[in-house]
Amino acid sequence: MAADSHRPTLADVRAAERRLHGRLHRTPVLTCAGLDRLAGRRLLFKCELFQKTGSFKIRGALNAVRSLVEESERAGAGLPRAVVTHSSGNHGQALACAAQAEGIPAYIVVPRTAPHCKQAAICTYGATLMPCEPSDESRAETASRVVQETGGIMVHPNQEPAVIAGQGTIGLEVLEQVRNPAQGSAPCRQGLSKKGQLRCQQHSYFLSAQVPEVNAVVVPVGGGGMIAGIAVAIKALRPDVKVFAAEPRNADDCYQSKLRGELTPNLHPPETIADAVKTSIGPNTWPIIRDLVDDVLTVSEEEIKRATRLVWERMKLLIEPTAGVGVAAVLSEQFQAVPQDVENVCIVLCGGNTDLSSLTWLTELPGKAE
Repeated sequence: MAADSHRPTLADVRAAERRLHGRLHRTPVLTCAGLDRLAGRRLLFKCELFQKTGSFKIRGALNAVRSLVEESERAGAGLPRAVVTHSSGNHGQALACAAQAEGIPAYIVVPRTAPHCKQAAICTYGATLMPCEPSDESRAETASRVVQETGGIMVHPNQEPAVIAGQGTIGLEVLEQVRNPAQGSAPCRQGLSKKGQLRCQQHSYFLSAQVPEVNAVVVPVGGGGMIAGIAVAIKALRPDVKVFAAEPRNADDCYQSKLRGELTPNLHPPETIADAVKTSIGPNTWPIIRDLVDDVLTVSEEEIKRATRLVWERMKLLIEPTAGVGVAAVLSEQFQAVPQDVENVCIVLCGGNTDLSSLTWLTELPGKAE
């Protein structure tokens, strides 16, 4: 796929918003006073773990599938014969779900090392699971073979323009919800405090009726589809808002690409607990990241684990470790260098498809959450 084949615009993101209207959840934006104190800033959490299929990925997958169906209808043709993708799990679930809703067969190429809970979910949505080795090359080669064998259409998990545009709807929602928090109120019992805050009666987070506009967004990055889409939307509407990518130090291709000024993929499959961001950014997401993302923050494996546990304990949200990458970045020493006038920071909690059988690391983590 050529880098200049199609760069999504705000108009594409708006079209995706209309296409997805009424089909997906409008996920809440929540806050947590305890994490605010640790960060020294006001944090806002866009809770994509509450999205259908348990992650943000359904936005891009459904936009892509609906676009294909609309194209077929305009051409007077039948439905696509099949859709094909490769995925570490979340996009696979999302595409399987979207295809099932339209009555289209789906073939999902998944690394053998992908969490079993994600593989099982793909099968639950009626898709055919196609195992491969955990390298980017194996994923791409296997998917190409499956496309040839099935006559299906490839829907790339992060380089497909319709996928990028669909993920960009997160940015639109953040800008709207932070101005009007009632649009993203938490799905639990709430009451109005004396200070005008919508406060959850059971948990430590709340939404303020007086929340100022967001100053920055922090987005975990793997292939870059989510941060590219969000950056397109936010920089078009609010160019003053900072857009930060966050990634594991063990999988720092985005950081290296920004540092060198050229696309620099990971040389080997990275080892990180954040399984959903093991893949590298690509030719369609890199130019957007290069031009619109302000900085890339990297965090250690221990920082990711600690941040994930903090969210579990303080917010009672069962995020997956990949979602903890953004939290870790905001709590890191590196983020302290960001000017203090960047006060209101929105972190995208990208998913909640946690492999509970893998939590042996939790007991091995030294010390308690701060």
